Amino acid sequence: MVMTYCCNSLVRSVILSAALLLSYSADAQVSAILGEWKTVDDNSGKIRSLVRIYRDSADGLYYGKIEKLYEYADAVCDKCEGENRNKPIQGLVIITGMKAEGKTLKGGTVLDPENGKKYYASIAIDAKSGKLLVRGSLDKHGLLGRNQYWIK
Repeated sequence: MVMTYCCNSLVRSVILSAALLLSYSADAQVSAILGEWKTVDDNSGKIRSLVRIYRDSADGLYYGKIEKLYEYADAVCDKCEGENRNKPIQGLVIITGMKAEGKTLKGGTVLDPENGKKYYASIAIDAKSGKLLVRGSLDKHGLLGRNQYWIK
């Protein structure tokens, strides 16, 4: 009976330790996403903006805000709808409602200020390049969309 208790206790300790290690690893990966990232124009390769990705302490979700535009700093989101219509692009929150799922942020949206449209989003660090992989898609599963790579 003592042996059974010891073994069960040991198994529980090992499982708990493994779970903590996995959650720490996932948190470390998500924390690597946080911070400032430069967006790059797909056609010209020029740096367009600086976006800060952060976790909101009030709701625990992740967001991204345009901190700086490298050109046209006074541009407004004239194609946006609702509360973002005609707001300055610099200072605009373009990533909203993301949740950590393993090494990725998912479940929220990303706004493209050029066309005013919101897309389902997923965000992760690209293992090969170390760049931030931002995928915007028309569907929740990410099948119909495109990737952008942002640099630290």
